Order: sequence, then C-alpha cells, then structure tokens
Amino acid sequence: MRSTKAFIYKKNFEHNLSEIKKALKPETKICLAVKADAYGHNAVLAAKEAESLGVEFLAVATVDEGIELRENGIKANILLLSLCTPPEMHELFEFNITPLVFSKAYIKALSDEADRYFTSKSEEFSVHLAVDTGMGRIGCYSSEAAEEARLISSSSHLKLGGMITHFALSDGVSDSAQDYTRMQYEDFVKAVESVKACGINPGICSCGSSAALMTHPEMHFDMVRPGIIAYGYYPDEVTKEYLSSRGVHIDLKPVLSFETEVVAIRPFPKGKSVSYGRTWISDKDTDIAVLPVGYADGLLRRFSPGSQVTINGRKYPVVGRICMDQCMVDIGKNNPDVKLWDRVVIFGPEESGALCTAEDYASLGKTISYEVLTSLSKRVVRYEFPESNSSTSETR
Repeated sequence: MRSTKAFIYKKNFEHNLSEIKKALKPETKICLAVKADAYGHNAVLAAKEAESLGVEFLAVATVDEGIELRENGIKANILLLSLCTPPEMHELFEFNITPLVFSKAYIKALSDEADRYFTSKSEEFSVHLAVDTGMGRIGCYSSEAAEEARLISSSSHLKLGGMITHFALSDGVSDSAQDYTRMQYEDFVKAVESVKACGINPGICSCGSSAALMTHPEMHFDMVRPGIIAYGYYPDEVTKEYLSSRGVHIDLKPVLSFETEVVAIRPFPKGKSVSYGRTWISDKDTDIAVLPVGYADGLLRRFSPGSQVTINGRKYPVVGRICMDQCMVDIGKNNPDVKLWDRVVIFGPEESGALCTAEDYASLGKTISYEVLTSLSKRVVRYEFPESNSSTSETR
C-alpha cells in the first residue's frame, strides 16, 4: 500500500444522503451527481452505496463514466449531463444511458442513430430536454421548448422522459443572486407549461442542485440533483451558518480523508532552504519532515505557502514549494510527537483526525472544495474506511 492514499467514510456518505432526504418531500426523486469520479470519491463505490439507499438516478458527465457504472453492475437510471458526439451515440442505447438533448440538429442526429440501433418499431428510448434559462451553457430557450419537445415526440424511437435546467447563481446569497435564480426558475416553469400545452408529458422535471434544494424547496419539482453536499461540503456562499440563519438545519460530514506518511526527518540548520526557488529559508534550527505527496497527487502547488497538515493531533506548516511528488513540513527541533512513518492527514472529516478540510484548502487556493476534491489524481488509491477491525478494502 502506497503511503499516499484516500479513505472513503461510507457512514458519512450515508449520513449526508439522509440529511438530503430530510429536506425533500417523500415523492421527490434524487439524481446524485457521481461525475468526475464522484467528485474524487470513487464513482463506483458512491453509485453502489447510493443505489442501495434507494437513489433512483445517477448523473455523469461523459459516456465513459456511464459505461463504467454499468460494467460494475449499476442498475439505476444514469443521466448524462453533457453532450456526446455522434460516434458515442450508439453507446447510449447499448448501456441505457439517458442523454440531455436540445437543438434540431442534435435531436435529429440522435433520432437517426436510434433508427439504426433499434430493430423493433415499438422500442422507445428516453431523453431529457435541456432548457437554458440563464446558465448560458447548453439547452434550448424556453420559447423553443415546445417545438423541440414535438420534435422528440415525432421521432420513431425517442420519447421525452424529462426536462432539466441548471442554475447559475443558486449558491450565492445576495439579493441579486437569489433574484436571478427565481428568474431562471420562472423561465423553466414557462418552458414546462409550454410543453404541457402541446399535449406532451414533460416527464421528470428537475432544476435544483445542491444549493437550490436546500434554500428553495418550492423549486424541487419532481427530482433534485445533489452533488457536493452528498460528499460533505456546502456549496460556496450557502454555508451551514447561512442555512441555520434561515431555519434550515442540514448537517454535512466530509466523506474523504487525504493521507500520507512521514518518510524522512531531516535536521535543518538556520539559513538552509527548502525546495525549488528557495522560497523558504529556515530562520532557526529546526527539523523538516518529508512527505511523499505532491501536486501530481492533488496537493496543488498553489497550496504553499499557507497549507498545514495534521500529525498526531497537531497542525504543521508545509514549507517551500510543493513538488510533483513530495513536500516538506516544518515540525520544529527535536519534536518527540513526530516520528518516522507517522500518519499524516492532509484534509478529511473529524473521524480521520484531520484538523483541516478540503474547504480550508479551497480558501487557501482561492477556489472551491469541488476543485480540491476532483484534483486528487488516479494514483491516489481510494479505500473504503473499515468500520470494524476488518482489513481495509481497496475501491479502485
């Protein structure tokens, strides 16, 4: 087992899903985002656990992500949130992955591919119509929704299984951000109603991702699409404190711990420098612990100076530039609390002993927890944290 690894705290994941369900009506479906390897948490593990807890839909960003889930036995509905290219379209049908569609050209291309794939005239394939209400990314405008719904319905094999939009500012707390979210919601309602007016069932309608599902229960529609909150972090400005001030009490627990070990302890005299560029020079005699983790693992170069790691219940600063595969920590002179091979927690839940979270690192890097978590590379093996004395099981 390599020193640098990540542990998945499945009980915390279960807790977060339970907290999400508490915010919903019993009939509201959940579409859990497991794209980008479940925000760095191992998509297969997250999908299997979510499916066992009754989650009906899983959201991916690429066809390959959906195929990985199917090849690992996932039976839940899989919703593809990004567009695919014509050579990938037959795989949607083969692996039963529900795509978002919009525009006459895209719908026609998918319909033509469905005509080639399906041999029986009675076979139908569900698609969700994407509506752009203000994200400016993908989707038809609300004024075009009815026409595109009719185009889907006129296809030999496609059927409208749902409608979807995505909010651009629901994770903001300013009046202008909330006004923009309400405008998007109202535009989406208009699109849905226009489809109904044509005599077409719009299917499962969805617009609320992590922030909106917590702050705007009136916008839940038929299904919500939680992402970051399932993995234990609040979305940007919609913090735990902000929610509490509005009478919303959702307690989230980080799911992943990012860990390594001390592989060397070196005495450093005053005036000696550490790492590339000599950006840190010791101002006193001290000792430096070397950790086998760097930016190729996801401990990004911009996290130094300022980042801290936890060793045996105490924080220690990372000093000098973080290297591709290693970084260095100032542990102080002759520190009896830090020994060779000691466990080091970079960030994680309280249960891991971490004194920092991915949110702390995000603040340091002037980014969001999403980026910190998804930056963990493939060479950081994810393990399911053992809840008993049984041996740790590898999940990748």
